[in-house]
Amino acid sequence: MKGFLEDANYSIGLLDEGATLADVIDNCIYEHTHTGKRAFYVGDLGKLVKKNIQWQNVMAPIKPFYPVRCNSTPGVLEILGTLGVGFACSSKSEMALVQDLGISPENIIYTNPCKQASQIKYAAKAGINIMTCDNDIELKKIARNHPNAKLLLHIATEDITADEEMNMKFGTTLKNCRHLMECAKELGVQIVGVKFHVSSSCKELQMYIHAISDARCVFDMAEEFGFKMNMLDIGGGFTGSELQLEEVNHIIRPLLDVYFPKESGVNVIAEPGFYYVSSAFTLAVNIIAKKTVEYDKLLPSGVEQTRNDDEPVFTYYINDGVYGSFASKLSEKLNTIPEVHKKYKEDEPLFASSLWGPSCDELDQIVENCRLPELSVGDWLIFGNMGSGTLGEQSTFNDYQRPLIYYMMSFSDWDEMQDAGIASDTLMKNFFFVPSCIQLSPEDRFSTAA
Repeated sequence: MKGFLEDANYSIGLLDEGATLADVIDNCIYEHTHTGKRAFYVGDLGKLVKKNIQWQNVMAPIKPFYPVRCNSTPGVLEILGTLGVGFACSSKSEMALVQDLGISPENIIYTNPCKQASQIKYAAKAGINIMTCDNDIELKKIARNHPNAKLLLHIATEDITADEEMNMKFGTTLKNCRHLMECAKELGVQIVGVKFHVSSSCKELQMYIHAISDARCVFDMAEEFGFKMNMLDIGGGFTGSELQLEEVNHIIRPLLDVYFPKESGVNVIAEPGFYYVSSAFTLAVNIIAKKTVEYDKLLPSGVEQTRNDDEPVFTYYINDGVYGSFASKLSEKLNTIPEVHKKYKEDEPLFASSLWGPSCDELDQIVENCRLPELSVGDWLIFGNMGSGTLGEQSTFNDYQRPLIYYMMSFSDWDEMQDAGIASDTLMKNFFFVPSCIQLSPEDRFSTAA
């Protein structure tokens, strides 16, 4: 199952109950240590199955539409497609990826707020009609290029915290919705619903109350113009935590029952992306260079120095960076802490350290300051929760070599898929058995049997 991200051919290793994710990582590192020390991912696709069951238990009947940009690897898309999840696409390439899986146009939404005319035409030709819109210029562009478009008006949500200052970047105001409806009526464009988005960084879940209330106002407004509204998209922002999912459900369920009851005929959907894939992927990287630096140059500004002057400070360079798997680090904080793969003693001293990518670019800093045992060139670091925003189109900066991907699933998750009748013949051909306690190379373990 060794292959590049764009390779549609892949395999999924079925692990018996004696094998673990750590075993898979150990075996892959063993092989890579002898063949080239290339960065790689291990994706536990069984976690997608568990997340979907969790969603159905807590959030049903709200249908999930997975944002393809979060992780567009073939294993993820095919598993989610088999589970009956819809897809939210932001580009022609994403729409094509999903269509290749045989997903019907009714289960695809074109969500890019700034669409290219050529891609709107592609959606029209493919029968992908539902798309979002938040301004009159976009509305006119859609009207010219997609006569059968069905629009969700993207309304803005406001948050009182500084972290959400950019939340108004996309989305229109309630006042402007009336103007957009007037324009749509003149242009003969259908408006069928409302979309909003509450960021995962928003700590005020009460935002959902305001957003759903605003959505109800837009639905009432639409009646005046004769639009038949039948869809509400509550967006993404789901962290992957079952507790957060239950908290959101606790807030929105009474409102939905009042404002959009079942008899209203309004279909409520959501866009959980991070929720599904973040915890499913683990990244292993190799240290390619090391140097000692001055302590005051390592610490972030304003951080008090507390070390002994004789204590060394290390900078490590790894074979992946912000121009690859850590691209999201350019716009947000890294939400995972590196784990040292090699075994070391509990009382072994830890040193101030920083981690950098291979580009030698000043932006290519992965971790600004952490404490690690002293490591050597050739040692491995493990990053968990790397499944979201890291596995899509990546840069070729500095001859960057994309990490390999190894998919796995436990037998219990595989059985659960079969018992639920959601394991298609097309998907099942990608599975093969991996015995525990036998150390095999990736070529032996992760390649489809003939």
